[in-house]
Amino acid sequence: MIRYSVALGLLAVSVFFVSDKGFQWISALLLRLPESQALLLTPEDLSRYTGTPDSPGLYLAVLGQVFDVSRGHRHYSPGGSYHVFAGRDGSRAFVTGDFTETGLVDDLSGLSPLEVLVINDWLSFYKKEYPFVGKLIGRFYTNNGEPTEALKQAETSIYEGQKLKAKTELDNLRFPPCNSEWSAASGGRVWCTTNSGGIQRSWAGVPRKLYSPGSRGFRCVCVQVVNDISSYNNRGELDNPNLQVYDNCPPLEESCILKG
Repeated sequence: MIRYSVALGLLAVSVFFVSDKGFQWISALLLRLPESQALLLTPEDLSRYTGTPDSPGLYLAVLGQVFDVSRGHRHYSPGGSYHVFAGRDGSRAFVTGDFTETGLVDDLSGLSPLEVLVINDWLSFYKKEYPFVGKLIGRFYTNNGEPTEALKQAETSIYEGQKLKAKTELDNLRFPPCNSEWSAASGGRVWCTTNSGGIQRSWAGVPRKLYSPGSRGFRCVCVQVVNDISSYNNRGELDNPNLQVYDNCPPLEESCILKG
């Protein structure tokens, strides 16, 4: 049976996170619900909203929030490319691409913070593009429409994902990715330009292997060469202990041939 829950004002559950930089209040988007009268649906209720001729409508859920996607019926009705999401919460499949019955579930266990962040991006999309209907009773909301522990854990993952994404973006500005190519005939090559890795800048840099702490592998990055490297104190990042020169490649070459 579908029930109703009145949201008194904008429900924005916030968590206070403190870091060495002094973070303030963080409000996860997934916990912000519209100021409206919201339906409370069971999974059985939601399963009826698949867009078939005898169904009452066309709904889907993401992280326990239900949306009316009738406006996108070409995509979500039977025969549409996203029909697999209709009438259910298939949050996990938004990031895994597993559209089987075992993959179209709302279980987030084992997903990384960055993967949960991707699901939250999909939630943002639906909140922007489609009418909010209500909340799905089950994994993320209780019978009274209150957030469950699973929802709080998802919020924590999203916060961690946001931090990791921000760190990655800063790392890419500091050490932009190299260009790379490989062929069976000529082998591999890595090289740097002023736009390698999609990071526009005024310098090209030289290729280096970057080993992140705790990682066994490396990635190719471009390291800026300062105007005068003759001075030991003016070598910039060239002496960073996490960076290594490619074998058989001159240290200041912008392109390195990789031997198989």
